[in-house]
Amino acid sequence: MKFPDTFHSHELLIAFSFFLLTLPLFSSSLPEGKGKEVPYYMTSDVKEVAGKSFDYIVVGGGTTGCPLAATLSDNFSVLLVERGGSPFGNPLVTDKRFFGFSLLQTDEYTSVAQSFISTDGVQNHRGRVLGGSSAINGGFYSRARDDFVKKAGWDEELVKKAYEWVESKVVFPPELTPWQSVVEFGLLEAGILPYNGYSLEHIDGTKIGGTAFDQCGKRHTSADLLDAGNPKNLVVLLNATVNNIIFSNNGKANESRAHGIRFIKSDGSSNHMHEAYLNKPGNSSTWGDVILSAGALGSPQLLLLSGIGPHDHLKDLNIPTIVDLQEVGEGMQDNPCIAKLVDTMPQKRLPEPPEVVGIADNFKFIIQAGVLPISSNASRMPIAAKLAFPISKGKLELDSTDPRQNPSIKFNYLAKEKDLHECVKMVQLLDKVTKSQSVSSFLGIKPQEKLMSNSDELRKLCKNNVRTFYHYHGGCIVGSVVDKDYRVYGVKGLRVIDGSTFQESPGTNPMATVMMLGRYQGLKLVEERREICN
Repeated sequence: MKFPDTFHSHELLIAFSFFLLTLPLFSSSLPEGKGKEVPYYMTSDVKEVAGKSFDYIVVGGGTTGCPLAATLSDNFSVLLVERGGSPFGNPLVTDKRFFGFSLLQTDEYTSVAQSFISTDGVQNHRGRVLGGSSAINGGFYSRARDDFVKKAGWDEELVKKAYEWVESKVVFPPELTPWQSVVEFGLLEAGILPYNGYSLEHIDGTKIGGTAFDQCGKRHTSADLLDAGNPKNLVVLLNATVNNIIFSNNGKANESRAHGIRFIKSDGSSNHMHEAYLNKPGNSSTWGDVILSAGALGSPQLLLLSGIGPHDHLKDLNIPTIVDLQEVGEGMQDNPCIAKLVDTMPQKRLPEPPEVVGIADNFKFIIQAGVLPISSNASRMPIAAKLAFPISKGKLELDSTDPRQNPSIKFNYLAKEKDLHECVKMVQLLDKVTKSQSVSSFLGIKPQEKLMSNSDELRKLCKNNVRTFYHYHGGCIVGSVVDKDYRVYGVKGLRVIDGSTFQESPGTNPMATVMMLGRYQGLKLVEERREICN
């Protein structure tokens, strides 16, 4: 049995290579962005920040870091450090018609997306711009299911308020394109029921989700949430990469406290170190924190670079051990994805992010579709499915002590037999969607009645064609690396607040929940400090 319509890795590589060859000509013709001006509290001059002190230092101006910094700035002075630049005025970020191009135009130091390949051999990307992955993803917005919130032990009412705060600023109901409407009917034909219409909740069936693109086709990232902060208390340092956390010993045996950061310019032009510090109040109990919100790769990487992690691994890289914390970098997961091209050849269609989703088999399978660019004037139409609850886990380690380089990551896609078994079921459901009457009629082809059924061939298909849905998480998991309040075990004044603390990817897409987490934990920290002061 052959699967000519399957998304093969070599086909992707050919398409990507062609795109990279044609992109320089295309890039020169991109219109100048006319987004909002960069706010006065943002700077790329490391000298403006070096040597200064703040109540809180947030490392990573991504999907979680921006709402976290905005919330804290209402009451405290905050330094937010982002390794990338500003998204404002960059059409590769802001314009819906250029959705997907940022993932293909990457370089070593300055592109808004940084590419990496896991040791599994799967190509992936991470955000490197203010707004993080919310500036390069599909912009699909959907909350976590209630069970996820309960399992996390979060205050359900405060979670609801935090979601609503985000939604009031950067979330919009989409206007479905013809292709998204077709996919919606295809999902229903495949039996992904009931039909739930427009909903931000994570519920079984087919629904329309929220989007970060407004009615004018402009993307709103988590960077927009900084507008809700107090600009007098907020400094955002762009194009600066944190090298490590600075610790001091407060006199008690083996008790270290984070009291600052060391950082360098991100562009590779200099390795000169600069420092910024936490304010030192008279009462030690009212210290602020260094908070890592650098993402599922960046946060465990930075802990390791700072001497928090497995002693033997740190010793191999000549990094002094601050805390021998074996679980740093463990539990890495990326939801396995299988995608099928439903068009027969590239065509000149505008890129489209996903706007509808099928949630099937008790939340286990997530199916979405879009239109992705492969060159300046051609695109393809994949329908993709992800396995929501894989049990296979991997590991993150350092390859280098340069924080600008990617760490080494192995996700162990489909390593467990249960994951492979579920992948077979997922592909069979995906096959029903791609061969539905709705999809076939839209493409002008005859519906294929014969569905994939050979289990051995499907297992082989899963192994050979697994790719990413870009929803990787883990590495600083709650209960292993941080406690329920996101404090790193073994040190004072250091927390991790981002998707690296998750054991599973929340909802259909994690963007909504990691944005909410920044707002939620910011409010919790403000309340915690208020109680201490009282």
